[in-house]
Amino acid sequence: MVQIARILARRIALLVPLMLGIVLFVFLVMRFSDVDPAAAFYQGTNPTPEQLHDFREEHGLLDPLPVRYVAFVGELLQGDMGISVLTRAPVIEQISTALPLTMQLTFMGLGIAVVISLVLGVTAAIYRDRLPDQLIRVVSLTGVAAPGFWLALLMIQYLAVEAGWFPTSGYVNPADSFTGWLKTMTLPAFALSLPVAAQLTRIVRTAVVEELDKDYVRTAIGSGLPPVVVVGRNVLRNALINPLTVLGLRVGYLLGGAVVIETIFALPGMGNLMITAVKNGDPAVVQGVVITTAIGFVVVNLAIDILYLLVNPRLRSAA
Repeated sequence: MVQIARILARRIALLVPLMLGIVLFVFLVMRFSDVDPAAAFYQGTNPTPEQLHDFREEHGLLDPLPVRYVAFVGELLQGDMGISVLTRAPVIEQISTALPLTMQLTFMGLGIAVVISLVLGVTAAIYRDRLPDQLIRVVSLTGVAAPGFWLALLMIQYLAVEAGWFPTSGYVNPADSFTGWLKTMTLPAFALSLPVAAQLTRIVRTAVVEELDKDYVRTAIGSGLPPVVVVGRNVLRNALINPLTVLGLRVGYLLGGAVVIETIFALPGMGNLMITAVKNGDPAVVQGVVITTAIGFVVVNLAIDILYLLVNPRLRSAA
């Protein structure tokens, strides 16, 4: 445990410059964009040049970029992401409302992808080059080729409109009705997860096949251990390293894909908030959503790194 704590402390220390770099990148992109925060604040009116100048001076927009960046980081550390020009409300309040829904969708999709890929990948590896393996290959290739938004539209058409099993759009808070929440989240989560599940299935199959061909597996099965025990106790643990690596990268896809899926299903999450902010020229909200999403991706990858250490003790020694 002490060794894991030391490794974790080093990883967290490395996250600090990484997050500062992310904030710097977003800061520069927004500052060199064509969006003028002063003009956006007064959109719909006819502000005078004096009003625009006063706004820029009051919010430090006339200061040199290094000074503005330091001030921006200081505000972020205090939980201040600015004010929305559309609602005149703090951006942090809008993100704190939208972020839980996006996290629910992302992790629900992640869980579905992991379960599907493990079941199909292990089954294909055990029945390699036989009928179940061939069928799973076709299914996984189809899933990789099918974009998430197309799957979402098909699900809405056949499972929501024609069958009536699920609502076509909207969101129900789980505190109000867990059943209603599950119905509103099932189709978006599956539409988001199926392409990832298809990719992970192929990787899990390859990793398990390579592990099954090793001598210790044949020795264990030859000594009388049930194959289910050997696969579950030894093979999976050693074969999950590569899928975990890909899983960490796929979290970024899930977070990005949530933008499209939330728009299709009218879910009031981070994606919907981003689209609304871009349409209405709300730079503070766009900036806040991008930074929050990027930092969330970094934190999730840190969690995946910790899983590496738990799954394979040899990685702890190497670290």
